[in-house]
Amino acid sequence: MNVSLFDYGAGNLHSLAKALEKGGASVTITAEWDAALSGDALILPGVGSFGAAVRSLEGSEERVRNTLAAGLPCLGICLGMQLLFPQSDEAEGAGIGLIPGHVRRLEVSTVPQMGWNDVTHEGPDALMGDAPVMSAYYANSFVCDPEDPRVVTAWSEVEGFSFPAAVRLGNTWGVQFHPEKSSSPGLALIGRFLDGARSLKGSR
Repeated sequence: MNVSLFDYGAGNLHSLAKALEKGGASVTITAEWDAALSGDALILPGVGSFGAAVRSLEGSEERVRNTLAAGLPCLGICLGMQLLFPQSDEAEGAGIGLIPGHVRRLEVSTVPQMGWNDVTHEGPDALMGDAPVMSAYYANSFVCDPEDPRVVTAWSEVEGFSFPAAVRLGNTWGVQFHPEKSSSPGLALIGRFLDGARSLKGSR
């Protein structure tokens, strides 16, 4: 199972790569879209800023969007989830645009949201599993606001403000939290993503 972990040029990808390897994947860290889209699955990590990420994407938006729409399994984490949308209030520039909607600032008194928060969903879910609630680690100042609420598969709440914790469109999932920092439930989530990607291998 060959997984491509895209490098926007910022942050430490070590813990995420280790989590993927623990799930049985062979990980290639790359800043080149040719290599990133040639694996069995793509991971868009949650490091860096939207501005830096879209600069690394510039000129490849349509190609990445079409590849994901054609079925390449993808997991976007935090910033990686936000990159699935067309644009963000954080910075100018075009995201992948697979999921119509917008990324906006988290409307709470303390930003960024740092630490553990509950993630709720109506299970069972291919990514979230059977438990209706999991505890996950967050480090975010922005949240996603999809046009179609049906793409939202899980929610979190902070200071009474509810926001999408996870989204799905086709074989592409996004999570606003960091599963690689969310102890055993987060590692189990990564394992479920890899299991799903394995089941799709060779079918695209």
